[in-house]
Amino acid sequence: MSAVTSGLVRPLPELGPAAPLVLPPQAETVLPGGLTVVAIARRTAPLVELRLWVPMAAVDIAEGALLAQTLLSGTDARSATGIAVELQAAGGALDGGASPDRWLISGNCLASSLDRLLEILADVLDGALHPDYEVSVERERLAHRMRVVLSQPPNLARAELLRRVYGDHPYAVDTPAPERVDAVTAEDVRALHGQRMRPDGATLVLVGDLDPEEAVGLVSRRLGHWAGPGGPGEKILMPPAPRPAPGPLLLVDRPGAVQSSIRLALPASGRGHRDTAPLQLANLIFGGYFCSRWTENIREDKGYSYGPSSVIDHSLGGSAVMLSVNVATEVTAPALVETLYELGRIAALPPTSEEVEQARRYAIGSLSLSTATQAGLAGYAATLAGFGLRLDYLTAHAERLAAATVEDVHRAAMTYLGPGRAAAVVLGDVERVERGVGAVTATEVRRSPSEPRTT
Repeated sequence: MSAVTSGLVRPLPELGPAAPLVLPPQAETVLPGGLTVVAIARRTAPLVELRLWVPMAAVDIAEGALLAQTLLSGTDARSATGIAVELQAAGGALDGGASPDRWLISGNCLASSLDRLLEILADVLDGALHPDYEVSVERERLAHRMRVVLSQPPNLARAELLRRVYGDHPYAVDTPAPERVDAVTAEDVRALHGQRMRPDGATLVLVGDLDPEEAVGLVSRRLGHWAGPGGPGEKILMPPAPRPAPGPLLLVDRPGAVQSSIRLALPASGRGHRDTAPLQLANLIFGGYFCSRWTENIREDKGYSYGPSSVIDHSLGGSAVMLSVNVATEVTAPALVETLYELGRIAALPPTSEEVEQARRYAIGSLSLSTATQAGLAGYAATLAGFGLRLDYLTAHAERLAAATVEDVHRAAMTYLGPGRAAAVVLGDVERVERGVGAVTATEVRRSPSEPRTT
């Protein structure tokens, strides 16, 4: 008879100590054009993951996104179909994406086909044509997708919060307006490629079944000539972003809405700062994972929301803690009360040692899990490279997480998470929520001067 059927309950065994992060073999070099190459051996599968980070500071996000989406649309040597066929033959893929900080070209292939993948990559970096027809098709597709995205209340609320926090900084818009997408021409995209798709400041990361030194040599042969059209250009850096600052709570009207979207932004320490590890633990305890206080309060106890979220957003220009929750219109004010209460509680009172230890295990365990695969390790390495960091940052960060005390976590919470530091936006039916929200916030409540962007 089993322990379950007999009515006996076996106690869970105690968790053992977290295993230390062990860095895999790697090699690094800088090519003549300025491209940094990092090759990391992770032989869990006969594959290689590729990530190319190219700085995109101060580029119009609509133009940048269309450049990324048409990068594989053909060169003088290969048609779009030809590129797709060659990638398939290599057992791999390539794809491009854009954010205000960077272009990220991601791909993978069989380890035996790495040379072919690099050959294709070199061709599109130097010779992508961005044909008129392909840009037209992708422009229509992107504009349609943006109309759908910006018709959804959670995305509208985020867009309003970014404008509220960042003003005229590039981070104010990470989702281009459809009308801006419609205005981009193929000539704009080709000109942008020539001006900004350059190796200086870029980093290529390879992770997989490879010899690091041999992989670096292979990249040198395939990409050593890459300098970008016209040779090296002036390096453009992302300007420092404004830190989230308190001020009037901004109400954005959606007449008749049955839900309100509440968004808050608070300042955060940047990567590498001594507060980064204890702030991560403080944020986890507050609202950063399922066992957090905020989730227990407004989901488990009161049923206001299915999934509140609090994440630390690290960008090149600065970092911020971003809070998001969607609630029924009638509980907008009570949900805001509990959110501000939990922020005040984490800032005013030290967490318990049990809370800190649980958050610590989650943070270190998540770090180990997220870097256990080739793709996860490649993503982490590429992200760190964009900040000028390497994998040894992960071991140092894990050590700082392990060493953080209750006092460290409380100090970080007091410094960054106090409710008086928050910039706040509520998107909902203003006629139904304004009075309640105004009664519970210590700041002025101001209606948005413009209608939210919709279809």
